[in-house]
Amino acid sequence: MSSVNPIIVALDVESAAEALSLVNRIDVSANFYKVGMELYAAEGPSIVRELLARGKDVFLDLKFYDIGETVKRAVAQVARLGVRFLTVHASKAVMEAAVAGRGDSNLKLLAVTVLTSVDQKDLEDDGYALAVADLVALRVRNAMAAGIDGIVASPLEAASIRAVTGARAILVTPGVRSASAGHGDQKRVATPAEAIAAGANHIVVGRQITRAADPSAAARAILDEVAPADRPAPRDSL
Repeated sequence: MSSVNPIIVALDVESAAEALSLVNRIDVSANFYKVGMELYAAEGPSIVRELLARGKDVFLDLKFYDIGETVKRAVAQVARLGVRFLTVHASKAVMEAAVAGRGDSNLKLLAVTVLTSVDQKDLEDDGYALAVADLVALRVRNAMAAGIDGIVASPLEAASIRAVTGARAILVTPGVRSASAGHGDQKRVATPAEAIAAGANHIVVGRQITRAADPSAAARAILDEVAPADRPAPRDSL
């Protein structure tokens, strides 16, 4: 079993002060943090630099989606920051531009397939004829062909994604909740142990940790849940 801590804590908060307070409270129970649109919009790259200065790994979850040249130049800026992961949407042109933009940096690019807040009805409402699983599989194949390093997808699709990518892709699964926790606005969810057993390298956990009375204890409880699972070492840690 890998000794790598698979938890990425989602810092979905509105200020650097709140984010850093959580990091202090979580302490050694997690070392990898997601900075999403809310926190980045409030604080910009300064919060990323502060987390990196504290020795934390950063997953910048901005889900880039724009014309190729804009994506390429934006990804180049992110690569200079020194974050570990960046998300882009799994559009062929976007992914190819992102790969060009990161150049020879160590930045790992993750393609977002179908958001975990989206279900089959949502796809039908948007005019998609494909089932969720089929659309995810299509986007995964396109991501691998474009040179993307990994995939962000629901834990419910983790096993089928592994069947396409093999061990080479980094697989990050949001929509992870312990059986005792509420689903919130997520629709396609699984428990931490189920996600890891299905092939995820990293699980993104937000409110279950960040809104707990003791965030450090909450993170340790999740680690206890996944400890029996035979999880693969993430490709980017090898």
